Amino acid sequence: METRELRYFVAVAEELHFGRAALRLGIAQPPLSRAIRQLEHRLGVTLLERTSRAVALTEAGAVLLDEGRAALDAMAAAERRTRRASSPGAPGLVLVSKAGAAGEVLAKLLDAYAAEPDAVPVEVMLCGIREQEPALRDGRADVALLHLPFDSVAGFDTEEIATERQAVILPAGHPLSVRESMTVAEALSIPGLPPARWPLGDGSYPDGPGPEIHDHAQLLQLVALGRTAVILPESVRSLVTGLAAVPVPDAPRVTTVVAWPPHSRSRALASLVRTATRL
Repeated sequence: METRELRYFVAVAEELHFGRAALRLGIAQPPLSRAIRQLEHRLGVTLLERTSRAVALTEAGAVLLDEGRAALDAMAAAERRTRRASSPGAPGLVLVSKAGAAGEVLAKLLDAYAAEPDAVPVEVMLCGIREQEPALRDGRADVALLHLPFDSVAGFDTEEIATERQAVILPAGHPLSVRESMTVAEALSIPGLPPARWPLGDGSYPDGPGPEIHDHAQLLQLVALGRTAVILPESVRSLVTGLAAVPVPDAPRVTTVVAWPPHSRSRALASLVRTATRL
């Protein structure tokens, strides 16, 4: 397969519309249709079911969409890391972490790694919700702090570095803040504090009365203002004043992991991972 054909197919498979895919790619529709037919002929499979009204993925097409995205990400990652390696003054490692999460763990990791004799400069990339994983896959970052069970670690090598309980985060002084514990069901049905709504995988939000959450800083400010309540790792409480935390024993524990591409051969990355596992 040619990279161009793969990029064309992924666009059509994501849009499920040849016209929109052609517009996204900046090409005319006829050559796009020809390229997809040529790809199907070369592979000997039908990738898309076409009718006058709709385009749908076949089972083979769904497989190629997943594999194609991974292949294109890997190519983009190779390009970015190669260029960065030749740039004067470029950091030795880029570590991506969700803004407002794992702050204490991240600080300890960076301090401990900086004390290693073979340490290299580390650039920290702080991102929004669900953005660490793509940054690691496409080469913008070399290593990431991810959080199970919320983030996907499929295709990465990982080491666990911290596990903690979850708590419902409330405004300080809220009547329920004196409770010793709550269940998940209770935490999600607090009168006047509708649960925050997290983005889904496609960027949309589930229906509900709670506010749409774009990043952790916004979320914690909304909690402090009495607009929502949210179940988060207990360590979050220390990040912002004006918050209370009530343990939620039946919520799943959150495990912070350090993750990296399995094909990496970076000695600096290996040293950082060793440091993380020692903490």
